[in-house]
Amino acid sequence: MSRSAAEILALAGKAARGAGAPPAQAARFGEVAAVHLMAGRSAAALRAALDALPEGPVLDYPLAIDAGLVQADAGQAAVLTGLERTDLLQSYIEALPCVAALEETEAGVLCLRAEPHRPRAARPSRRITLAEEVVEEMTRLAALTFVPESEQSRSSGAGAGLTDND
Repeated sequence: MSRSAAEILALAGKAARGAGAPPAQAARFGEVAAVHLMAGRSAAALRAALDALPEGPVLDYPLAIDAGLVQADAGQAAVLTGLERTDLLQSYIEALPCVAALEETEAGVLCLRAEPHRPRAARPSRRITLAEEVVEEMTRLAALTFVPESEQSRSSGAGAGLTDND
């Protein structure tokens, strides 16, 4: 079944949050997941990143890229240390709101070239076909963010309550 990029963004972000990612990195992962799949890349990299939480690329890539953007703001190419070139890393670069490119030197060193003050052109959004087992796994992880249904959680303010029904 096909889904909109917005649906994938929301589901992947919630799945990352359920798997243990902090809110900012989870939201960024959602954006990256949509970019990754719209580019025709494999969902296996997304699943592996979710499986690696609470460590791995969902945390490491944004930190390295953001540090690189600080260097790029000073007009320098940034060396991305400790990272290897992967499709998922490429998707993180493509999801940036500014013009940026990932380059590899002859010595195999990854560099980020970016123009942080130059916005990236808008990406056309399209529907994404994603295997149901991937959707089911992301949905399972997203459900881990839900408050358990109990009298204690309701008395603490969870749920709509009786006065919120219209």
